[in-house]
Amino acid sequence: MCHLFAHQPQRDYESQTRSLRIGGHCTSIRLEMAFWDTLDEIAAKENMSVGKFLTTLYTEVLDHHGEVNNFASLLRCSCLIYRSRSMVPLQEFKATVAPILDAAE
Repeated sequence: MCHLFAHQPQRDYESQTRSLRIGGHCTSIRLEMAFWDTLDEIAAKENMSVGKFLTTLYTEVLDHHGEVNNFASLLRCSCLIYRSRSMVPLQEFKATVAPILDAAE
């Protein structure tokens, strides 16, 4: 199991700060590259720039909750939701992947 996590590309967990304007205010958001890549993908599917997508999401959260607490964490969780919903169903996955032996086996 650790092999899967330990051998991921270092680029995926390097952080990048991006500046953008939300609601007329300049701000910056620092996320790991894997999350920026996912946000780029989501925005492209919505035919938006990442900046436009983030502004739209921020506005929708503000309208729904009345405030936006920890927007960077909201973005990470949004990426996890997106990835989990776009995963191959488990049965199809099991059929295409060779079994991995646990150290206890």
